[in-house]
Amino acid sequence: MKTIVCSLFLCAQVFFAQAVFGQQSLGVVRHNHLALHVKDIQASTQFYKEVLGLKSIPVPDNLKAIRSWFDVGEGQQIHLLAGRNTEFTHDKNGSHIALFVTDIAQSEAFLKQRAITYHKQVRFDGVVQIYFPDPDGYLFELNEVKK
Repeated sequence: MKTIVCSLFLCAQVFFAQAVFGQQSLGVVRHNHLALHVKDIQASTQFYKEVLGLKSIPVPDNLKAIRSWFDVGEGQQIHLLAGRNTEFTHDKNGSHIALFVTDIAQSEAFLKQRAITYHKQVRFDGVVQIYFPDPDGYLFELNEVKK
């Protein structure tokens, strides 16, 4: 009987805490967008369209001169924000943006054709990865979708 009373008391405390203080986590359900601060909005917009091949998303009229938004797929977006005025360098062991591609060899050929500097490596599990920067130094990692 004592165990049942303790269990009921514990359950009541948990229920009360949730009712008073809300849920037990932030409740994140999925990724929305990544915002990147860029120096030259036109140059970065061109890179994201022509090199990454991302589809533009309409930006509100009052933000068109200082923003570019792109669809990355499945409701995920990259937002470019004009006005960055500091330099930084990313490397493959630090912050980077990882994307899936359908054919890593085709992606490498595309980068070579455009004379874009990149680093290629084979990950511990045999997956080929390619890293390359955008005009602002944000580093992208490409991985082939496993079939």
